[in-house]
Amino acid sequence: MLRIHFTGDDLAKVRMAARPDVLWETILSFHRLRERRRAQTFGEWRSETRVRLNGETRLLAALVPPRGYFPDFLTPPEGGCGLDAGLEALRATPPARMHSELALAAAGRAAMPVLPGRLSALAEGRPEALARLVGALRSYHRAAIEPYWPHIQATVEADRVVRGRALLDGGAGELLDSLPPVLRWRPPVLEADYPVERELRLDGRGLLLQPSFFCRGNPVVYRDAALPPVLVYPAAHSSAPVFGDTGDPSLGRLVGHTRSAVLQAIRYGCTTSELARRAGVSLASASQHAAVLREAGLVVTLRHGNAVLHTVTPLGAALLRGGATVEAG
Repeated sequence: MLRIHFTGDDLAKVRMAARPDVLWETILSFHRLRERRRAQTFGEWRSETRVRLNGETRLLAALVPPRGYFPDFLTPPEGGCGLDAGLEALRATPPARMHSELALAAAGRAAMPVLPGRLSALAEGRPEALARLVGALRSYHRAAIEPYWPHIQATVEADRVVRGRALLDGGAGELLDSLPPVLRWRPPVLEADYPVERELRLDGRGLLLQPSFFCRGNPVVYRDAALPPVLVYPAAHSSAPVFGDTGDPSLGRLVGHTRSAVLQAIRYGCTTSELARRAGVSLASASQHAAVLREAGLVVTLRHGNAVLHTVTPLGAALLRGGATVEAG
């Protein structure tokens, strides 16, 4: 069981991450790559990613076990600012901390009670070992994350819309209560099922809520309670295919003043009822237009309680901006 203890100051400092964290997505996707579950969501991604991999997994497998602790230094907070910023922060990890976390990871694996050769060099702070790790992470990201970044962004942004509405409607308590069912808000404690017993006391530092596309099942926190508190939790996935084709046939249907108005109305997220009111169309028409936009990859739809919430994807946002390029990672 994980228990996160809040004070009044902590509730005032709860905040949502502005975007997906590229290193959290990279590391957590490695868990999804090795499991056999969730074929409907990740089966196609696994097949395509494995074809592009070229030996990067050997080093990562030594660092990231299928279950349990992996070193905190792999996911520095700077990963929220992009891959280059995250990897630069990783490079700057103090050698003593790197050695300590690698030893802790090894101690937690019965089959590997001591560090293997490739990790011993990393724990000793050898520059060539750190360069190999950075190179492996960059190559793995290129194969597993970069081609799917717009989908990851869209899913995380849709989740942010759900949480943002909860915050506006009822404050920080409502926001915490709106999190996925694996998390339970029992003021002043947020609880979650967890592989080990953990008590995390925020002590006035607040909490960053980081929705993650590749986090499934249990949420994740840093083991080192002295690090800036962050809770990585599973972002809500749409029921539509995650990595499906969004080619020309659907896009070709996106013509006319009404559908453009519908896409504009969804820009900042809305329910179907709000969409109908904003666009000046019937409820049935709003639902139909949203479905076409969703098929074209321009909109993501999620159910939240009794409401259905729509939000634009990065592709939809680019179209609204006039076709600006969507950056990856």
